[in-house]
Amino acid sequence: MRTTTIGNVSIEWLGHAGFIFRGQKKVIYIDPYQIPDEISPEDEADIILLTHEHFDHCNPDSIRKIRGSMTTTLIPENMSLQFKGDARRIIEGDKLKGDLAIKGVNIEVVPSYNLNKPNHPRGEGVGYIVELEGIKIYHAGDSDLIPEMAEIHADVALLPISADFTMSEEEAADATVSIGPKIAIPMHYGLVDGTDADPEKFKALINAKDPNVEVIIL
Repeated sequence: MRTTTIGNVSIEWLGHAGFIFRGQKKVIYIDPYQIPDEISPEDEADIILLTHEHFDHCNPDSIRKIRGSMTTTLIPENMSLQFKGDARRIIEGDKLKGDLAIKGVNIEVVPSYNLNKPNHPRGEGVGYIVELEGIKIYHAGDSDLIPEMAEIHADVALLPISADFTMSEEEAADATVSIGPKIAIPMHYGLVDGTDADPEKFKALINAKDPNVEVIIL
């Protein structure tokens, strides 16, 4: 299974850290990677969210395939890649809500960084909380278990579990308990070198810590 549904929102895992969120009228991509050469018109992005500039999160070929003339792209402020069209620089702490919402979608930009690894220093990447059709979805980006996660509230948490670059399965389980989502989905494992991890271990840890959270392995 690569897709799950909560309310009127479908969440499709593209592999690694890439996802598509589909509402009744909006299609939102986060970190699109390995997009097929041919996509249908309904798969064109209304909004693209990029967490940071690493090749497996900001992939120009994949972005080109899904980006149309009306697509809005949110990119971290320090990203060197340049975009034509509606591309907006963002930083952690930005709250694009109400009159500032992107095409009617509330988006909050949150911290995402490593605590004890050199791969993702603070300020180079972000996470997102996307509110679509009344459902809040948190994408952590490439993050360790950081203190700011205690302030995150979401219905769905998309959390990395590959310990070499992000949280481990244990740390991601602790993050899940702190956030308290209805659904937790592991990501960032099994596709790129150095991302070996066990999603079943993540699921078992959460089942033991908080059985009220449904873990869905896509």
